[in-house]
Amino acid sequence: MTLHEPKPLACNPGAIAGMSEKIIVSHYENNYGGAVKRLNAIEQKLAELDWAAAPVFVVNGLKREQMVAMNSMLLHEVFFDSLGASSADDALSARITTDFGSFDRWASQFAAMGKALGGGSGWVLLAWSPRAGRLVNTWAADHTGNVAGAAPLLALDMYEHSYHMDFGAKAGAYVDAYMNNLNLAAASQKLAAVAGD
Repeated sequence: MTLHEPKPLACNPGAIAGMSEKIIVSHYENNYGGAVKRLNAIEQKLAELDWAAAPVFVVNGLKREQMVAMNSMLLHEVFFDSLGASSADDALSARITTDFGSFDRWASQFAAMGKALGGGSGWVLLAWSPRAGRLVNTWAADHTGNVAGAAPLLALDMYEHSYHMDFGAKAGAYVDAYMNNLNLAAASQKLAAVAGD
């Protein structure tokens, strides 16, 4: 069995305007790191499972938890990649304009989705849908629920652990800080890798 290892923190936690280094490091170490450890523990249980004799509820439970932990790990990686103010390349800028009408229309929709999740939990994702041949803003709950086959380019974590230490119940202020720190260069690289732009 291959163990999953945490990726190095992609952003500089002391350079994210409006978010404290403390919350970003805590989020990385505890929530992301916890997801990696949890996934490894679940996969160890799966490796030891007697599949022919295991009750169906055990199989269902372990496989569901594997998906939740794996997506938590992967979406947190996209989240940290999403931080660090930088500009989009021409391909991403053009794609956003084509698919949403303008960058401002995209950003307004994305931020509104995040603010709508305030006080709840879930993710807001900008994803490339190969089936639709376009970018989509999508909502994902319980670390699941992305559009099938879509690749996330940006991820906004709206679980309270991502903002409560800095913002308390002011989830909207956290969304605004996130939007002011978008690493669009990283999103541009992800789009090029999945869409061939």
